Amino acid sequence: MKPALIFQQYIWLINIFRCHGRMTLEELNERWVREEVAEGNPLSRTTFNRHRDAILDMFGVIIDCDAKSGYKYYIANSDVLLDDSLERWMLSTMTVGGVLSDSVSLKDRIILEIVPAGEEFLQTIIRAIKSGKKILMTYQRFGADPYEKVVSPYALKLFHQRWYLLVFTGRHYAIYSLDRMRSVSLTDEDFNMPADFSPQQYFAEYFGVLTDETPMAHVVIRTYGKTPNYFRTLPLHQSQQEIATTDEYTDFSFDIRPTADFIGQLLSHGDGLEVLEPLELRQQLQQQVEAMLQRYKQC
Repeated sequence: MKPALIFQQYIWLINIFRCHGRMTLEELNERWVREEVAEGNPLSRTTFNRHRDAILDMFGVIIDCDAKSGYKYYIANSDVLLDDSLERWMLSTMTVGGVLSDSVSLKDRIILEIVPAGEEFLQTIIRAIKSGKKILMTYQRFGADPYEKVVSPYALKLFHQRWYLLVFTGRHYAIYSLDRMRSVSLTDEDFNMPADFSPQQYFAEYFGVLTDETPMAHVVIRTYGKTPNYFRTLPLHQSQQEIATTDEYTDFSFDIRPTADFIGQLLSHGDGLEVLEPLELRQQLQQQVEAMLQRYKQC
């Protein structure tokens, strides 16, 4: 069987448990056959157990069996489907990919976002990360000449449809966008990422990819209209808390370094959002809004 078809079966099993909760193997097989997951062939216990093992290895999802409730299977660690791990991202991507592959005839009615260049370097960079080899890259910042640099690739991050690479230059950490890379190649020089360094922890105090020296702040925003629902369904940051709710507004708090990435995200909500504290951040957004207004007054 083609790998793509097997992956689709993994995704189908995960999603069926997410939608319907606990199911016996008989109930599962009935849906499996009815939805023609394997061209109408039944789901054997051997195949199911083999798929369970693969799903655990690939996505970290545990499909367990509750013998006390009539041998019903269920996802035992559903929280893994809610975090921002690589496994969660893979599951989401493969789910969408499987749906789209079955919908080629609707290509003119499914509109996707454009992804900038740079994905062609992913394989080389991932190979460098796995093998512990430094890379030689040719990089060109906007409005500048290209230059070459040897760096230690620590981690990749996807943000707003762009891939970014966290590296150690030998003196400090830096972020490079893959769409501004002109070439990437492995070197023979080895590197070791410190055992106590965590890329997740490195980005934990930030929103986005800008990791400058902006001080930590306790940020409180007030949201109006339908804006609170956007924050509830897709939190901006792991520290986000809903701290007050009324008929007119909802307040959220964040413990974060309010860099330009975070400020830009707040501004994207227009008049549906207001920064209450800290005062310095409120004034900073006010200045940016006033500068925007002045540009429009020049017309």
